[in-house]
Amino acid sequence: MGRVIAVANQKGGVGKTTTAINLASSIAAAELDTLLVDCDPQSNATSGLGLVKNPDRISTYHLLMGEATAHEAVHKTELERLWIIPAHKNMIGANLELIDGERREFRLRDALAPLRERFRYIVLDCPPALDLLTLNALVAADSILIPMQAEYFALEGVSELLDTIERIRASLNPELSIEGVVLTMFDDRTNLAQQVTAELNRYFGDKLCQATIPRNVRLAEAPSHGKPALLYDGRSRGAESYIQLAKEIIAHSMPVQEMPTPAEPPVAGEEKQVVNAPRWKRWIKERNKLTTINILDR
Repeated sequence: MGRVIAVANQKGGVGKTTTAINLASSIAAAELDTLLVDCDPQSNATSGLGLVKNPDRISTYHLLMGEATAHEAVHKTELERLWIIPAHKNMIGANLELIDGERREFRLRDALAPLRERFRYIVLDCPPALDLLTLNALVAADSILIPMQAEYFALEGVSELLDTIERIRASLNPELSIEGVVLTMFDDRTNLAQQVTAELNRYFGDKLCQATIPRNVRLAEAPSHGKPALLYDGRSRGAESYIQLAKEIIAHSMPVQEMPTPAEPPVAGEEKQVVNAPRWKRWIKERNKLTTINILDR
């Protein structure tokens, strides 16, 4: 049974779509079938994976309206184990069209149910608002991953989101849990970042992800090329950070025996270079073609 993770925060500009794209890509790089569902009318996750915005293509809107099945909406991406259900700006109308609809909060959950056996992970990219689209995503999800910046206003926004989560647990999805809180655009050199991190650590404890996502030019450039950071520059700090985040997320739900196999111990007398060699792949360009190499923990 696949795990559904909603990437959500009603505050805009905190890196939700960047996190959704690169988390899904990093999980797929671990050779786990992964689906990214774009639930945002801005459809940035769609274009960020190289799909041209097309109003005639089956999208998340058609799933919510019951006009198509999830299997019909799935599209392949450049990554071998990553698929996407795209979005389009016509999803803005779904907030109005669903007001009087039956099971309006459960539309996405019902639509994605047949795909849980096909994909190990389903990542939902939510819009920056607490509307019916986000509500559908949170009802469909098993857990929520909260990206946030290490700033004061971000703390206020998270408190509102947590209140919403409690309301959803009470009435619509009692199994919804917090997957984690991940700090994005993080600069640990500032006192403010360190203070906010300390506050979050006191409040969330082990729910605060150890991996932090730094400000990184490559992460910002990758969407304009329609690629996740792994494909655009697999050796960048941003790509490496999302691989570390993916490892944490996978460790939450995957039994130890299913985790990537450690490398053989080094021969006596040799310099110890590799502690653990997971089956992650990094995509690099070589003579105009994509090749893969193992990513090693150093």
